[in-house]
Amino acid sequence: MIRQYLPFLLLLSCMVTSCANKYHLLASRYQFTNEAGVPDYHNPDHWAALPGKWDPSDSIPQPLRNTYAPDTTADVFFIHPTTYTDKHKALGWNAPIDNAELNAKTDYSTILFQASVFNEAGSVYAPRYRQANYYAYFPVTAEDSVQSYAAFEMAYQDVKTAFQYFLSQYNHGRPIVIAAHSQGTQHAKRLLKEFFDGKDLGKQLVAAYLVGMPLEPDWFGSIQPCITPSQTGCAVSWRTLRDGYKPAYVANEKFVSIVTNPLTWDSNKQMADRMDNKGGLLLNFNKLIPKITNAHATEGVLWTDKPHFFGNLFLTTKNYHVADLNLFYLNVRENVKQRVQAFKQLQIK
Repeated sequence: MIRQYLPFLLLLSCMVTSCANKYHLLASRYQFTNEAGVPDYHNPDHWAALPGKWDPSDSIPQPLRNTYAPDTTADVFFIHPTTYTDKHKALGWNAPIDNAELNAKTDYSTILFQASVFNEAGSVYAPRYRQANYYAYFPVTAEDSVQSYAAFEMAYQDVKTAFQYFLSQYNHGRPIVIAAHSQGTQHAKRLLKEFFDGKDLGKQLVAAYLVGMPLEPDWFGSIQPCITPSQTGCAVSWRTLRDGYKPAYVANEKFVSIVTNPLTWDSNKQMADRMDNKGGLLLNFNKLIPKITNAHATEGVLWTDKPHFFGNLFLTTKNYHVADLNLFYLNVRENVKQRVQAFKQLQIK
């Protein structure tokens, strides 16, 4: 199974290697210890993003700073993807939340480049959690399978505990956006089913952005796929692949995943030209790249052409998982604001 992910792993390895020295230097900012081993969400250090303290989720790409107008009447609960990718699992099957270098890596990769997407639409909360190691997705032995299951369960229980703390101490009944990528989406799907789907809390759900993992059509009972740009109480989802590339793990799925086009947000407009792409982000956070790629939503995935940027000659991977949000950064940023405003208008009525 791991061969199916090799293009993604190569791209991920490149990104991690190019930033390794930076993360090591930034680690000095994360010198806290968690002797209990269990997250304590009363402690601000146990949040990667938390209003009231500066963190990379507060960053704004330079071209957007003059028009930045944050709305703090809604909350965004963001669940970050896997950043613990050590093949040897030196920290165990689950990462501790007080590993300084891993926290620096988390904050200056996914929190900076993904959680910041949402910082104009609401106050961003992102818990540190004992994430499962990347290779928990690829168990080799029966014992590996047992350990993998336990690792994901531990990770989810941390996310659940963080969310319960968020509800009791921070949210105060405000509208909620759930946003996540990859492993984060795996946990977000479960969280939504447990707390929102057919529950009273569903009335506070602006939308769920469930990116980088499949979303089964029957996963939820009452939460529907978003089919228009301003619909609320619904879920969007996509996985980004190069046109024509269908890896075996997609081809072998027993269902057709929900897929949303983040350039149109409209189920009747599943194809969009790259002219509709308002701006993506790559490794330079302060450089938006308009028209970076098109998008076509069909067969359970989001297809794109090869992204248009200087140096794309060297981009050979056809799996754009790590850039699921980045390729559509500005379109997602504007859409979540649109849904928050639509939600508030419905409350007025």
